[in-house]
Amino acid sequence: MTEQLRSYNAGITGKKIDIALFDRKLEALASQINRQSCLIVEADARRKRVEHEFRQAVVSISHDIRTPLTSIIGYVQLLEAENITPEEKNEYVTIVKNRTKRLQALLNDFFELSIIESPDFPMKTEKLRLKDLISDILVQFYDPFNEHGIIPDIELPEQLVSVYADQSAVRRVVENLLGNTLKYATGQVEIRLQEQQETVELMIMNEAKELEGSDVNLLFDRFYTADRARSAQTSGLGLPIAKSLMNNMGGTLTAELCGEKLILRCRWEKAI
Repeated sequence: MTEQLRSYNAGITGKKIDIALFDRKLEALASQINRQSCLIVEADARRKRVEHEFRQAVVSISHDIRTPLTSIIGYVQLLEAENITPEEKNEYVTIVKNRTKRLQALLNDFFELSIIESPDFPMKTEKLRLKDLISDILVQFYDPFNEHGIIPDIELPEQLVSVYADQSAVRRVVENLLGNTLKYATGQVEIRLQEQQETVELMIMNEAKELEGSDVNLLFDRFYTADRARSAQTSGLGLPIAKSLMNNMGGTLTAELCGEKLILRCRWEKAI
């Protein structure tokens, strides 16, 4: 056992300790040593993954901050020129304001995501009338949908539907999902709130031909969405924030492709 463990620790072999021994107590000890070895390997893999994600975060944040900041500096330099016209000055000032708002929104989203993902993020779980809350949020999105020429097909249950969740978190989740739909949806949008046996499910469906053949679970990865959104002047963190909030509430948020249709699905525990 000692020689086998020494070889394993030295990296000479990946084979763990044999447990086919003549003594049951020694077999139990060898089994626990092997289990401890597995735990150490898993912990090391998690550490490396966290380090990799941290390096990605630094690169991603640096890129996303540097892009609008470089633009702001450039237009400020143009404003310092003596030969610009009043019209050009107003145009440059407007651009600087827009880039500054973009930078502020980006930093706010990064900060919010870091807070949400912290272990001690506060959640107030209570019994909520989900149907009423969803209806209220949909009313707020009436004008934005109308401006984009989208008439969503909405289906809500006739009976009251209640869940155990945090009200402000649910509102933020639904707003983020609808906001994402407004940015990328093409064609028909369907919104369904359905009561299952033990859960309540909210589905938001829209055509997404550009996602065909891709892994839609990457939509919840902060780096993937940030890359996708750089041309759209948004932080791209809406879906990762929604995913983290759903996890903190004990719910789930998933994505799937059904043909050319993207389906975002939220599930909460149904309140009795």
